[in-house]
Amino acid sequence: MRTEVPTRPSVGRLLWEQFRYQNKIFWRTPIAAFFTMVFPLMLLVLFTAIFGNDVIEGLGVTTAQFFTPGLAVFAAVSASYTSQAIGTAMARDNGILKRVRGTPIPPWLYISGRVASAVYLAFIAIVLMMAVGILFYGVQLYGRTLPAALLTFLVGVGCFSALGLLVAAISPNGDAAPAITNATLLPVAFISDIFFPVDDPPRWMELAGDFFPLKHFAGSFRDAFDPTLSGAQFHWAELGYLALWGLVAALLAIRLFKWEPSTGSGSRRRRRRGGGGLAND
Repeated sequence: MRTEVPTRPSVGRLLWEQFRYQNKIFWRTPIAAFFTMVFPLMLLVLFTAIFGNDVIEGLGVTTAQFFTPGLAVFAAVSASYTSQAIGTAMARDNGILKRVRGTPIPPWLYISGRVASAVYLAFIAIVLMMAVGILFYGVQLYGRTLPAALLTFLVGVGCFSALGLLVAAISPNGDAAPAITNATLLPVAFISDIFFPVDDPPRWMELAGDFFPLKHFAGSFRDAFDPTLSGAQFHWAELGYLALWGLVAALLAIRLFKWEPSTGSGSRRRRRRGGGGLAND
């Protein structure tokens, strides 16, 4: 009598299941969904209510035309950086990452599912923001620049997903991850022209904004919706800078990532026996 040998699920099927699982976790966490999807929309409504929707002097675009792409990037970064860092660190604290390493699922596949979910949620956040801007505030969309906007989105979200994993790797626990992400994202957002266009900023502020990747992400994406500019708006130097940040962050995350929760010297002994690194199977 022949016994059928069960077939292992394909890599694509396993990745899809991890992707679905991470999405469910996100939508079942109302506070994460609120700050990722709703909070940036609230800022757009507030900014247009406070400043009106007239043309900004010196920029040649309306208030909504300036703020909507920048806040869309902020929403995408919240999904790919903040949620990624906090969710991964909390999963480690809860022992989920440790259990994943005890299953036949390759660790890289689990992380890939998390990243794929972050990209998907960032895409929803950015589409939602742009749709509100277009439907209610007259934000203009240009077919000639959509390929550049899409490429900028993919490179930027990939960069900040890697940075989110790096924050999760260096966070001592899940409680520290929100503090680290907020302390790094919000100040950088203020010097990256996300919330307000700064005229003639101090030199140190300009240099700091140019150093961090958020300004390059937001500026490149915003230019794709700027009616005063012509051409396809592919900013290859900016995209290369974002890619470099993402590559360095990914390499550091692979080197420093921990799968077991930190419990003092005991956890360090376990990591010396092979608990660290994304590349460990």
